[in-house]
Amino acid sequence: MSLLQRLEMRQGQALVMTPQLLQAIKLLQLSQLDLAAYVDAELERNPLLERIEGEPASAHDQPEPAAEADVAYDREPSEPGETESWLASDLSQSSSEMEGVLDTRLDNVFADENPMPRESGSGDQLSLTPAPYGSTGGSFDGELPDFEASLTAEISLREHLVAQLDLATRDPQDRLIGGFLIDAVDEAGYFRESLDLVAERLGARLDRVARVLRLVQTFDPPGVAARDLAECLAIQLREQNRFDPAMQALVSRLDLVAKRDFPALRRLCGVDDEDLVEMLSEIRRLDPKPGRAFGAHAVEVLIPDVFVRAAPDGSWLIELNSETLPRVLVNQSYYARVSKGAVAEGDKSFLSECLQTANWLTRSLEQRARTILKVATEIVRQQDAFFVHGVAHLRPLNLKTVAEAIGMHESTVSRVTSNKSIGTSRGTLEMKYFFTAAIPGAAGAASHSSEAVRHRIKQLVDAEAGDVLSDDALVQRLHGEGIEIARRTVAKYRESLRIPSSIERRRERSAQVASHTAH
Repeated sequence: MSLLQRLEMRQGQALVMTPQLLQAIKLLQLSQLDLAAYVDAELERNPLLERIEGEPASAHDQPEPAAEADVAYDREPSEPGETESWLASDLSQSSSEMEGVLDTRLDNVFADENPMPRESGSGDQLSLTPAPYGSTGGSFDGELPDFEASLTAEISLREHLVAQLDLATRDPQDRLIGGFLIDAVDEAGYFRESLDLVAERLGARLDRVARVLRLVQTFDPPGVAARDLAECLAIQLREQNRFDPAMQALVSRLDLVAKRDFPALRRLCGVDDEDLVEMLSEIRRLDPKPGRAFGAHAVEVLIPDVFVRAAPDGSWLIELNSETLPRVLVNQSYYARVSKGAVAEGDKSFLSECLQTANWLTRSLEQRARTILKVATEIVRQQDAFFVHGVAHLRPLNLKTVAEAIGMHESTVSRVTSNKSIGTSRGTLEMKYFFTAAIPGAAGAASHSSEAVRHRIKQLVDAEAGDVLSDDALVQRLHGEGIEIARRTVAKYRESLRIPSSIERRRERSAQVASHTAH
């Protein structure tokens, strides 16, 4: 076998991803906040970019108008959601996932102010009366006092506990241990560290660390620094002087409470139905997350990227939310003025690169807006029945269907629908919400959306009057409505809706009947 050297020419095609193309793809899937941060960074880096100040863009400044789906409809009010009690839905989860029932916020308060006194009357009498509202109050510049400067900052849970620790003990070692324990308390108010590990780190005796932890557990809010949910509830019940042996037995078996196994709870606590219902009511009034009342994060409102509203003729109007669109332009006059004075080759190269980047960014932002509007318009066209009649009429839809309809790649549609939302008369929904799996219809009927089937299951459970519907009964009801679905799928959808099993619902109904009978 001989080795030869030779030159060959081959012709082929390959997709080359330029840096601009990679950035455009990244730009397409950014959320509003990420896009705003990216544009701000470009504005700081590129001197040729300039933000357009003033009013939002008008309708003719936006990309090409969206197509309208000619749909005649009768609008119906959106269906209100229902909030389940934390005991019924969350005790089956781990204690770290427990949801609270109270939402306490700290109000801003004004610091005490002592306005400058003024003299009134005559002679030797001096009357000190507060200055009226709107006066200068002794200000040298004659301006009104700045009330915003007197607003108090929101106190954190750690600061609240440390302040109580300073008053509870004067021992420096106990304060050191207590501060270490407070640092290990999470936002929900639970102590997540191991006492053995804390004692080893501090070089303190375990019994002393445990004693300081018990001291911290007496602080406000009640239930703070508990190691699990049962201990948190027990601390609050002791605070209310309601931690008797029956209640202690109930708190020790929260798993039975989550399963609604009321006969077992009655035997365990040694009480009748009326007392058990009263004890469960007391537990529901407790706060499973006492720490969330302090330093709570502000709720971020989901701002839609696209608005969908009904037109007078019954069709749909789809438009971009101009307030979320970054509005930048290329300052050509500044570039022309600066480029004339650029002599060095490096300066010319820098200006040329900045101009190219600025032009690319403005074109990419415009293309991004057009693509979002195009995808949203097709989603509305495909799901027009949802906007008219509600979630029960949601149709099965996948990315491929939308991509083929608008002539784009499926991956592009996936990027567009990521981190984007649509504002409708039924609320603000993520674009991904409208893409659901298909459940086959019975006897060759049309397929059904999985979200619509999930909604129908909730309706059937909510409408239970006499007998409680088991999963098999739900399957039969759905088959009667032309929905071919398996029992395990019904159970999966029921659990995703956080609906208890038929056994647990039957036990809860029996307890309610017993309570009404006792009263």
